[in-house]
Amino acid sequence: MPTTTVKIIDIIVSDLGAAIEFYRRLGFEFERNQYMPDDHADCDLPNGLHLMLDTDSARSKVTAGWTPPASGRIFLTVEYGTPAEVDAAYGELVAAGVTGLQEPYDVPWGMRYATVADPSGNGIDLYANLPAS
Repeated sequence: MPTTTVKIIDIIVSDLGAAIEFYRRLGFEFERNQYMPDDHADCDLPNGLHLMLDTDSARSKVTAGWTPPASGRIFLTVEYGTPAEVDAAYGELVAAGVTGLQEPYDVPWGMRYATVADPSGNGIDLYANLPAS
């Protein structure tokens, strides 16, 4: 079997401008693509990963018969340094009009966890490890 490596995560969005604004609130700085400025944006992540946002229109140009799902099918997980940062990020996002799916709470496996939805309905988990007790 060949060796494979995940290098790019592509999130399909309904509204590129709203998605860029949402992800900037999480600390991601997207650049619009010069060839498809209304349909594609991307940013580099640590460890060699690359995150892309593509509109339904862009996806339909590269995937024959593309039909967007009724709601998001992915969950992107963002790590914070402390549980308090999870609480603050969730509060700021919801105050800005982002849909909260799960208020922050402590999960049994030792994390502070919360979930919001991006403008296209994709789930975004926010978490931080709880201090060792």
